[in-house]
Amino acid sequence: MTTKGHALFQTAIGACGIAWDGDVIVGAQLPEASETAALARLARRLPDSVEAEPPPAIRHVVDRVVALISGERMMFGDVALAMDAVPDFNRKVYEVALAIPPGETLTYGEVAKRIGEPGAAQAVGQALGRNPFPIIVPCHRVLAANGRTGGFSAHGSVETKLKLLSIERARTSAEPTLFDGDAGFGFAARPQR
Repeated sequence: MTTKGHALFQTAIGACGIAWDGDVIVGAQLPEASETAALARLARRLPDSVEAEPPPAIRHVVDRVVALISGERMMFGDVALAMDAVPDFNRKVYEVALAIPPGETLTYGEVAKRIGEPGAAQAVGQALGRNPFPIIVPCHRVLAANGRTGGFSAHGSVETKLKLLSIERARTSAEPTLFDGDAGFGFAARPQR
């Protein structure tokens, strides 16, 4: 039995992918244009991995990702991620992103300040664009200044980012809305900075 594998799984936004080595996640992927394209990308990224049924620890992560994309509040800071080959700067960025709760956002500049690199907002964006663990490391929760979406490297680009933020009922701006204070709309509080 091989310890390295990858699999697709269905979510509310389409087929996502996950790859593992034992009980450690080595990659994740948002939906592509087709399942065939998603599998091909996983195979290219991880040539020594085989398509397989996820082991129990990985299946648990898959179930949590499905729940998150279905609107449940899930955090993934406890998930074992293969960070060995991740540059130190990127690792710091991913650690900050992992701590952003569903429904909340930070800006690239705020992430840069939190890692002790004020002025490195552009580098933060580049690190998030190379995120090998999207959804698990929630790069979609990081926005450009003034509530602009910034980029998103997944298939569907910014539309996918906005879809994920919408599922999480995230505010993309600190500006007040007509519905502030009305918990029925899921926007009862302004984003925490």
